[in-house]
Amino acid sequence: MSTVSIRRVKTTDLDLKDRLVSIQRVTKVTKGGRTFSFSAIVVVGNEDGIVGYGLGKANEVTTAIAKGVEDAKKNLIKVPVHKGTIPHEQLAKYGGAQVFLKPATSGTGVKAGGAMRAVLESVGIKDVLAKSKGSSNPHNLVKATFNALIQMRDAYSIAQHRNVPLEKVFNG
Repeated sequence: MSTVSIRRVKTTDLDLKDRLVSIQRVTKVTKGGRTFSFSAIVVVGNEDGIVGYGLGKANEVTTAIAKGVEDAKKNLIKVPVHKGTIPHEQLAKYGGAQVFLKPATSGTGVKAGGAMRAVLESVGIKDVLAKSKGSSNPHNLVKATFNALIQMRDAYSIAQHRNVPLEKVFNG
């Protein structure tokens, strides 16, 4: 497997929209009784190829979501989007979750469930076929989807890696 450079992005001057993927109530039982807290996984993106995810934990739901959004803004990546879909098929996994992404023709829409849908829509992908296998844990699904998106390569980066002039690739 080849090494893939992660395309990190700075938060400056981006119009990011956040999507709540999952919120969990966590109970800690102590001698004094039960203590409730919340963990939220949030995805942010500008719907133009930039996306990030974050996890926030707090005693209140709104604070947990706000912390998740701040964490997501620190983990932004650039994803190649080609004509509203992904450049090629990709299989990736994280923990027990395995995801398969496949490009689709225009008009297909985002055929993906739950956590994967939030990530793909935040990237700005309009047409894609996606399948999750194994675990349905939203945390692992989001991370597996990110692994798949990080491994995506467009024609420009492949030509550059092979030292092929771009004019030769796109004109002849």
